[in-house]
Amino acid sequence: MALQCGIVGLPNVGKSTLFNCLSNAKAQAANFPFCTIEPNVGVITVPDERLNKLSELVNPQRIVPTTVEIVDIAGLVKGASKGEGLGNKFLANIRETDAILHVLRCFDDDNVTHVDGSVNPVRDKEIIDYELQLKDLDTIESRMQKVQKQAQTGGDKVAKQTYEVLSRYKEALEQGKSARTVEFETKDEQKIAKELFLLTSKPVLYVCNVDEKSAVSGNKYVEMIREAVKDENADILVVAAKIESEIAEFETYEEREMFLSEIGLTESGVARLIKAAYKLLNLETYFTAGVQEVRAWTYLKGSKAPQCAAVIHTDFEKGFIRAEVIKYNDFIKYGSEAAVREAGKLNVEGKEYVAEDGDIMHFRFNV
Repeated sequence: MALQCGIVGLPNVGKSTLFNCLSNAKAQAANFPFCTIEPNVGVITVPDERLNKLSELVNPQRIVPTTVEIVDIAGLVKGASKGEGLGNKFLANIRETDAILHVLRCFDDDNVTHVDGSVNPVRDKEIIDYELQLKDLDTIESRMQKVQKQAQTGGDKVAKQTYEVLSRYKEALEQGKSARTVEFETKDEQKIAKELFLLTSKPVLYVCNVDEKSAVSGNKYVEMIREAVKDENADILVVAAKIESEIAEFETYEEREMFLSEIGLTESGVARLIKAAYKLLNLETYFTAGVQEVRAWTYLKGSKAPQCAAVIHTDFEKGFIRAEVIKYNDFIKYGSEAAVREAGKLNVEGKEYVAEDGDIMHFRFNV
């Protein structure tokens, strides 16, 4: 599906360290700005216990998890919207992503230089917000000039709606608010808004990078961010990147679990972050289960059965006849497809069926 989350933040907040933990890619993690110049792309496996449980029942020849792409983008500084630092490159790279993982430094460490001299995650957030908002404002004002005359003098309904959408965005951006804080009620307005591809309209997850002692409960910096984003349509995740890099060094699952238990965590920050990124992209999972393979497939939330079939092969959508659907809990309860059929829990669905997360599906098609 090739949807991407971009990791962004000021230099030296832990972006590349976190990216290395996520993908095991060797992005350079150095104590100076701009060590990440070309965006590093990692294709990352999404942890899903349901896949493991299905595999235990089916005992397939192979297991194939689903994935999500993470892009590590160069650190941004003040003036990026005007081309300062690596600003133009940063803005071009972020425009190509579908969602944003905004890493914020929420730890004190005299050995790690802060680009602005002190630790203040709210200020850091506002620096990036401001630069992205400025770029969006440029986009809005340029577009408004093009449609203003049509909207005000002609009978062009679309131009009028577009101008109204642009005006609402302009008002919010001039108040220092991101585009994602503006909500539209009608489908026409939502469509216009989506086609503007504004940087600050992208879904965002704020990743608070904390020290080890704050990994479980957070700290004062996390609370500052929580208060700062309470009116945004955004979530927060607390991760200790330094600990995650230590966890990544362990060779066995048992060693990692023991380490996590010792520091009071039930799941690694990396696993939580990957799941959050998957959700941020509005993605869900369905499964196919057979003796050859048990596999997780990614689809956009709200997709109908033929669109889900197309994820496997476009021919499946073209020649779609029906989908045989088993609910995950039913498969686990009865233990096999045959037992589910016998219990009358296998449903035959047509083209209008909207897939649900965790469905086990088998498609019938004819081409």
